[in-house]
Amino acid sequence: MANLSKGDQAPEFHGLNQNGEEISLNGLRGKKLILYFYPKDNTPGCTAESCNLNDNYQMWLSKGYEVVGISPDNVSSHKKFADKFQFGFNLVADPETKILQAYGVWGEKNMYGRKYMGVLRTTFVIDENGVIVEIFNKVETKNHSDQIIQALDIK
Repeated sequence: MANLSKGDQAPEFHGLNQNGEEISLNGLRGKKLILYFYPKDNTPGCTAESCNLNDNYQMWLSKGYEVVGISPDNVSSHKKFADKFQFGFNLVADPETKILQAYGVWGEKNMYGRKYMGVLRTTFVIDENGVIVEIFNKVETKNHSDQIIQALDIK
């Protein structure tokens, strides 16, 4: 399990988006990136977070950012989720949790005393050179764009 910090080089990743196209960190070089990891398509918190980022997607693009979401759901699930809410950005499927593990966001969770492995909701902001500039471990799902804007002091 990775223990990533601000200033670290973000791990390279490759995965298929909701349209079956390969997305990689290397392919996004030259753009700033909001890379968010979420537990499951079409669940209340994940929907709120994804819709908030999508509602602000044009603003993110205007500031030079790309947005990519990653969860352990498969391509078909991502396609339904993205189509339902008309997301403008890529959702990358990671059913084998390789990307999740590389970023250290696959870990033990505890719900009602039951321990299980799952996605630790986390967002990484990565610069044009692949360096992590901010990490959000406590994501405000309904106001995530504002949370990122405030932390990075984006005008």
